[in-house]
Amino acid sequence: MVSVAIALGSNQGDRERVLRDGAAALGGHLRDLRVSTFHDTEPVGVGDQPRFLNAAATGSTTLSARDLLDALLDIERRFGRERPYPGAPRTLDLDLILYGDLLINEPGLIVPHPRFRDRAFVLAPLAEIAADSKDPVTGRTVGELLAEFRA
Repeated sequence: MVSVAIALGSNQGDRERVLRDGAAALGGHLRDLRVSTFHDTEPVGVGDQPRFLNAAATGSTTLSARDLLDALLDIERRFGRERPYPGAPRTLDLDLILYGDLLINEPGLIVPHPRFRDRAFVLAPLAEIAADSKDPVTGRTVGELLAEFRA
């Protein structure tokens, strides 16, 4: 079993229902699923779009990182996610943030997520449920990363 962290986001449709149901769908792939509260946030780096609802989830899995990513993409598709252009609005966005303490850099899969340290909308919900999780790149905990971001 490997501990993982996933960021969830939605800025189309019934955002709360989508996040709640999307998190429930993660339960089919993760044991000991924990989900943060939902955070209403401004869009970051995606142009003029509706506000997002963001959350984080943690759990453990026997899936490889690639298989977990494929499962996340499948869940997104089931919730109507389309990718007409980079940064397009999304019904459901699921990002693999941490996969144990592994560093992975493969085509289409980079873990830890390369921008999670600079995103309060990822760090704040993740700190609620996994403040002591370590970033294998910096060695800092999620709680420390959030405090540094806010400083």
